Amino acid sequence: MAKAAEYSLGPETFPRGWFIVAESRELDDGPLPVRFFGKDFALYRGESGAVVMLDAYCAHMGTHIAASKSAVIVQNGAQIEGDCIRCPYHGWRYAADGRLDDIPYHQGPLPKSAALQSWHVEEVMGCVMMWHDPEGGQPDYAAPCLKEWDDPSWVHWELDHLGEIDLHGQEILDNMADAQHLGPTHGAPCEYFENEIDGHLCIQRQGGFHQGYNAMLITTTWYTGPGVLLSKQEFGDVLTYELIANTPVDDGVSRIWHAALARAGNLPHTEEDLATAKAIQEGALQAFAADFDIWRHKRSAIRIMQMPNDGPFRKVRKWYAHFYDKRANAAEYLQQANGVYHVPALEKPGDHAREFEAGLFE
Repeated sequence: MAKAAEYSLGPETFPRGWFIVAESRELDDGPLPVRFFGKDFALYRGESGAVVMLDAYCAHMGTHIAASKSAVIVQNGAQIEGDCIRCPYHGWRYAADGRLDDIPYHQGPLPKSAALQSWHVEEVMGCVMMWHDPEGGQPDYAAPCLKEWDDPSWVHWELDHLGEIDLHGQEILDNMADAQHLGPTHGAPCEYFENEIDGHLCIQRQGGFHQGYNAMLITTTWYTGPGVLLSKQEFGDVLTYELIANTPVDDGVSRIWHAALARAGNLPHTEEDLATAKAIQEGALQAFAADFDIWRHKRSAIRIMQMPNDGPFRKVRKWYAHFYDKRANAAEYLQQANGVYHVPALEKPGDHAREFEAGLFE
């Protein structure tokens, strides 16, 4: 599939933003080797409960500090000390900030050049999210989060791990502007449609009768940066939030996660509540699978043969591209991208759409 340079996105190969790199519960079994952004990382939970993400390879002899399961130090559960991690080969110990702070058989000063890069991570909604920035800067907006996650009346999701796909994130983000695929692909042709771009947010408002649900489907969907989509959805008497996340593994390769948040009828949650939540997530996944199947079998859309009633692909692509350039240039991109955009053949959202999303972006 196409690489970032082929889409003329910007000088960077990988974008700036928040990205999911693991599900929190994956760290219950010890350090986790992961690969994203063309690099290998070590991801683990320290004894304090904090999640730590370091570059993967020990400076001593290039050992991946999280990949070994057979080394005795790992089998004995002795690899994690406080919030530090020891290399399974010779026991060199790295602190959470990446400093080498102990060599068990060495007395005296430690080489500062042995330090590993430590990455900013946060646990949000059962996910481990990483702030990735080619310039090395700190987050300039908060990690995406739903207030419903902390409301006990909602059933927490477990992520659907959909694995890797040979597809650049640009092709995934195109869905935000693609008003006309919702009928043929999902059986829910739009009656109204709107995009709004506002800084790090890209928002889609749409509604139409959904063939599978046999009901009007109303959604407000938004990306907080280029990696995490959240969608508030209502059909019939069901209200749910969907999560779709894409993280670059290598240039032109993405890893995908999916989940849905459902409200329970009882506290504490009953088996019926849990089963209903699971069914809602499975239904949302079935709908998303139609996109996934198409993505697997398409060629790269380096250039879109734009039709007037397609949707504002160029504006969304301009928004996406600003994450691939220097922060200093972001305002120039956003000056061209920010705004509210409509599709001539479709209605504009009415007051009900604004009421539906009240409080989402506060």
